[in-house]
Amino acid sequence: MKIEHIAIWTSDLEKMRDFYCHFFGATAGQKYTNPKKNYTSYFLSFDDGARIELMHVPTIPPRKDDIYTQFRGLIHFAIAIGSEAGVNDLTEKLRNEGYEIVGEPRWTGDGYYESVVLDPENNRIEITA
Repeated sequence: MKIEHIAIWTSDLEKMRDFYCHFFGATAGQKYTNPKKNYTSYFLSFDDGARIELMHVPTIPPRKDDIYTQFRGLIHFAIAIGSEAGVNDLTEKLRNEGYEIVGEPRWTGDGYYESVVLDPENNRIEITA
């Protein structure tokens, strides 16, 4: 078994698509639109087969949790870059382009080299080696 995709409700579909394509090398499929439900989405694909589904309906309310506090439920997802240097380089690129780094590059106690960044809508992404 494998996780086929994760889904993210978003307020700015195009901005989120551009973020994941630009920084993480995702490839966006065609935009799907369902006018009856006022729903639009993109599937973003990665080379290893994993996908992210970005979804938008204008009536979905914004998040109410504190982005700096851990909470129950899905808290982050990780994207593997392939090397320690890759984690460092991408973390700095994201920082330089104004994205907030909420976890500096480091070795974790369970053996991962990672950093944590907030995407344009404050979802946590672990960047791992």
